[in-house]
Amino acid sequence: MAVETGEIENPTIERLFKAGVQYAYSKSRRHPSVSPFIFGSKNRVEIFNLETVFGALTLSKEFVKSLGKERKVVLIVGGKQEAREIVERAADSIGMPRVAGRFIGGSLTNFPQIRKRVEKLEKFLEEKESGELNRYTKKERLLIDREIARLTHNFGGIRTMKALPAALIVIDSKRENIAVKEAKDLGIPVIALLNSDCNLKEVAYPVPGNDSLKSSISIFLEEMTEAYKEGQKSITTSPELS
Repeated sequence: MAVETGEIENPTIERLFKAGVQYAYSKSRRHPSVSPFIFGSKNRVEIFNLETVFGALTLSKEFVKSLGKERKVVLIVGGKQEAREIVERAADSIGMPRVAGRFIGGSLTNFPQIRKRVEKLEKFLEEKESGELNRYTKKERLLIDREIARLTHNFGGIRTMKALPAALIVIDSKRENIAVKEAKDLGIPVIALLNSDCNLKEVAYPVPGNDSLKSSISIFLEEMTEAYKEGQKSITTSPELS
């Protein structure tokens, strides 16, 4: 395999290799659905075939590009410690909502109720900014500040999400199983970076690869966000009338 010999002609595959995307778990942890993507093993760690991973990545990017072309809302989900900062940065780069912490059950399947909590947060923030909270006692303001902090922690990343997203981009579908299941129940497609312990059949666009290394997570989300931006750029706009 070219990746093992260091003779890599595809620049994207070379980037995936340098980022450590190829490192899976041991064979004992492998989900059967991942088998076609395994090249071999080294020091008891299985190795993904980056050529097949590249194919899955390309397919996922084409879908994300189509979402960008239509300016669809994409929710990026990744609550594991290694992913949080990267998820926030990626979502901000394309102006999309994100969950960079615990995914609250019902965030999709019970979206109207979740939206009410977000609106409550926005109301508190508006009142705080305008000085309207000054009408409350010191104790009441303290309790409201605590509620603002709680709501921000739980829902701050989805404040801009006025309706259900067109798709989810997920880091580690096994860890984010609640988000994946809710999306599946609602017919929302999921694009996911997922390691060898995950079931590829649970998501519409699986990209097998290491989902714990920051470098691997970074390159995956960079590829996704760049595809979205590429889709946006392909939109033809009418020239402004002078």
